[in-house]
Amino acid sequence: MKIEVKNLGKKFNKEWIFRHLNTEFNENESYAITGGNGSGKSTFIQTIIGFIPSNEGSIVFTNNEIEIPEDRVFQHLDIITPYLELIEEFTLEEFLAFHFKFKSLEEGLTIDDFIEKVYLGSDKKKQIKNYSSGMKQRLKLGLGFFSQSKVCLLDEPTTNLDEFGIAWYLENVKSLLGKKLLIISSNQKKEYEFCDKVLHIADYK
Repeated sequence: MKIEVKNLGKKFNKEWIFRHLNTEFNENESYAITGGNGSGKSTFIQTIIGFIPSNEGSIVFTNNEIEIPEDRVFQHLDIITPYLELIEEFTLEEFLAFHFKFKSLEEGLTIDDFIEKVYLGSDKKKQIKNYSSGMKQRLKLGLGFFSQSKVCLLDEPTTNLDEFGIAWYLENVKSLLGKKLLIISSNQKKEYEFCDKVLHIADYK
């Protein structure tokens, strides 16, 4: 899967967050989107996937050189961010049964395998609202790591993770290299230093 960004621009009120941004994200490669707090990293990620509209330019998703309709793009990607909420009234088992009606688990994995991989086996019957912030973040990351989606977008991926969680993140995100199109938005080098390419969002003011 390939994402082409053509002359993209986004502004709030009269201030341009980024402008004249031309780049492409190629199948099975890894990219870091970097910049300080408030530089527009998260805005760029949200614009790519259509959460917020751009003010100019276009984004084209293709699979085997065939353009994917905008309303079908979600079927091919996972996005993990601090600002996306889980359905917290569900238990973990209920949530995963619901989620994987719309997405496919990595081939060969069961839901029980998934639960063990995110280290939540002893908590699978608890409502997600009773999870710690770190447990929720591992669950979110697992949805991207262990699905069959072609694209994985991670925004500030180690938010709320402890030392164990960070090591778990690094082990699993590196296992995706060369297997998925991976885009990581971060200002912490440890989260993305293994990526093939780096895009500095501040270069597009």
